[in-house]
Amino acid sequence: MIKKYDCIQTIKSVQNKSMKTIVFTGGGTAGHIMPNVALFPEAEKVFDKIVYIGSNKMEKEILKKFPTIDFYEIPCVKLIRKLTPKNLLIPFKLIQSVSQTKKILKKINPSVIFSKGGYVSLPVVIASKQLNIPVISHESDITMGLANKIIYRYSNLMLTSFETTAKGKKNCQFVGSPIRESIFHGNKNNLKLNLNEKPTILIFGGSLGSKKINDIVEKSIDQLCKDFFVIHLTGKGKKTNIENKNYYQQEFASNIEDFFDASDIVVSRGGANALFELLALKKPTLIIPLSKSESRGDQIDNANYFAQKGFAKVLLEEELSPSSFISSIKNLYQNKQQLIKNMDSAENSFPNKKIVDIILKNSK
Repeated sequence: MIKKYDCIQTIKSVQNKSMKTIVFTGGGTAGHIMPNVALFPEAEKVFDKIVYIGSNKMEKEILKKFPTIDFYEIPCVKLIRKLTPKNLLIPFKLIQSVSQTKKILKKINPSVIFSKGGYVSLPVVIASKQLNIPVISHESDITMGLANKIIYRYSNLMLTSFETTAKGKKNCQFVGSPIRESIFHGNKNNLKLNLNEKPTILIFGGSLGSKKINDIVEKSIDQLCKDFFVIHLTGKGKKTNIENKNYYQQEFASNIEDFFDASDIVVSRGGANALFELLALKKPTLIIPLSKSESRGDQIDNANYFAQKGFAKVLLEEELSPSSFISSIKNLYQNKQQLIKNMDSAENSFPNKKIVDIILKNSK
């Protein structure tokens, strides 16, 4: 005869086994965080619990806005793209990080891992594979970064934003880029800015900002403000000394959707996530991609793709000067209707549900 207590314990055991937990990972910059955030609403519909594993960087701050999501911090180390003794410590720090991550994963017993790439994701993916936890990863750029090249080998399936990235690769599937639902609900009136009859430019250099873009804005601002109202997101810890009635600056915007709503045209770096969001909003954009001297050239590839499709204009860093900057912005504004028409013809991709369905299908 089964005791009542034993029946309750058996029921609880069955319930616990049917509980599905998903772990999101990725961080360091908004490009590795916001696509995860975009998937939260869909993930909440099919998973019982959402956990985020990241570093003590931007993701930790952003996750404070999601009190129902448990955040676990792990030590991470980033490859420095130059000769330095610090890179020699990477293997030892990675081993330490993988070991700590395994302890966390054993504790929470997740059904699946979703990795958005970057150095923060690497120890989580390696630890997951060692514990036989399914890993679904995502690559935003046309070409894989160093971390994602490694992560791809540990993934059950890698999803991509660009069709060409998945072409000819095993266990690789094109799905598009996760898009935050919130960007469609911006309201410029929330900004309480004294916007006038001048067209508005939004200028930002990614979540961390860009000194080169900030510097060129300072050199060009008097000329720009004759024809435009300039909203400038400078990046955390970066400020300009600009004072002009037609200029507004802010370091970082958690309400980026309101700034998008206020803008007629945009100046942006070439990060894929930002570009796909601007495409979804049909915002004419001047892309100033990070140069190859400071990156692997992924932003240049992204920018060229969007330019070839007729969705944006491109100004390379090597060609950046006050005169080229101003003339490129004026050209962008003059051709904005054609760019909008081109973006209207683009396939409307909002793959969030599809991505979460794939993650769920591959969970244990």
